[in-house]
Amino acid sequence: MNDELVSDFWASALPIVRYVLFGIIIACAIVMIVTTLMQSNDSSKSLDAFTGVSQESYYAKNKGASRDAILKRITIAMAVIIFVCIILFFVTELFIAPTTGE
Repeated sequence: MNDELVSDFWASALPIVRYVLFGIIIACAIVMIVTTLMQSNDSSKSLDAFTGVSQESYYAKNKGASRDAILKRITIAMAVIIFVCIILFFVTELFIAPTTGE
């Protein structure tokens, strides 16, 4: 009797969990696209490797607190959240498939 209650709970809860995970994936993907587009495209850094020229400035020394650094951290966090949610999404498929008889 108790096993039936647990089975019924998972059978009704897993589709809801999958919808929530899918919504989180979509929201994080949109945030990741926006933050990626907001980052500046500084191509002079790649040229410094070839020319050997390095410009030290106050901005370069405090780059960790700059707008680009914050956007980079947000982009990395969104990528990690998307990765974890996708793994969880497909793991729930393993539990939902036997209960539906597929």
